[in-house]
Amino acid sequence: MAQQFSVIISTTLTLLEQFQATLASPTTATATAQGTQPQTPSKDTDTEAAANALPLLSNSAAALRAQVTKLSLLAITAPFTHSAVSTVLRACNESVLPSLVTAALLVTPAGYTKAFYSEVLVLTKRALVEFATLVKGVKGIADKKDSAKKEDPKKKEEGISKAEKDGVTVAVVRGVVGFVMRRVEQWRDLVRDAVEELEDWDPEEDDEFFDELMGEDKDGGSDSDDEDGDEEDTAALQEQKKSTLRFLKPVAQVYPAILTYRLKNAGDKPLSSAAGIAKLESLMINLQSIPDQVDEAAGALYESNWDKAAYHLKQTQKHAAQAVNLVATPWAGAESADGEQQSSDKFTVWSKTWLKVMDEVSKPIDAAASG
Repeated sequence: MAQQFSVIISTTLTLLEQFQATLASPTTATATAQGTQPQTPSKDTDTEAAANALPLLSNSAAALRAQVTKLSLLAITAPFTHSAVSTVLRACNESVLPSLVTAALLVTPAGYTKAFYSEVLVLTKRALVEFATLVKGVKGIADKKDSAKKEDPKKKEEGISKAEKDGVTVAVVRGVVGFVMRRVEQWRDLVRDAVEELEDWDPEEDDEFFDELMGEDKDGGSDSDDEDGDEEDTAALQEQKKSTLRFLKPVAQVYPAILTYRLKNAGDKPLSSAAGIAKLESLMINLQSIPDQVDEAAGALYESNWDKAAYHLKQTQKHAAQAVNLVATPWAGAESADGEQQSSDKFTVWSKTWLKVMDEVSKPIDAAASG
């Protein structure tokens, strides 16, 4: 049994290396997956592949997640059963992993946009890397168990150490937290882009463009009252732009702060309890909502609709504050240097300051939203 188990483990690790190499040069591999040569692609085949790619990707990812859960539980629960672990690995080798990689290869830039294509490749490669780490951890546990059994066949099998258990658990969790981090980075970039675009926007230039479009002649004796009104409107827009930027800059700071202090070195704590999982999911929902609200606010400002812009800015503030408050204190189980349960840290202090800053910069927006 031990020899057969060793062969299956080795096969799994070899397959994972080959699949990672395949994803490193996806163009040729995609043609192979579709059953065509790169020089003579079939339009019908491409269309069919595009239609099947996402369902296959979703199903294979779900199947891999289920197998990872089984494998981790089998590895950390005594007695260690070689046959049960082999069954899981065999299923991964024969169907789950090939299906996942095939699905990733069937997602093409032409069919799904370059951004989505790149995202699928990155996430699939990361899943393979994390799964390889888990399999190596399982192999280490199996080797230790086999060695102990050879030394004393009659001795009762002992449970694995906390460090070994944590190694397996963290390998599972890291994939999830890594996925969350990548999403948070994307939403951070969207907010940054919106702020940069707003900084470059000049309301006065927009007015001149609109006048030219409507065929108005500024030198043709336009009414002085209209000119005064235009100047007042432009001045108001400039002030609203200034208030919006002052408001959005601390909002943009939420993403790097959460990445650094709550996700980067979180380990297995976010997924160590149902409450932690719920908090992580709620955190993602709020952080994902912010870029959409920022875009709506900017669009309304470009249209000179300050009331609408203020509404979306207040929605932005609500989601940002909820995200910050969700993780204001460390994850459950986090310990300080002296081994005691942490109730606060640098981010906790930062969050209190951030909330005060937001209260201050939101005053002009509050006045418009309540008006």
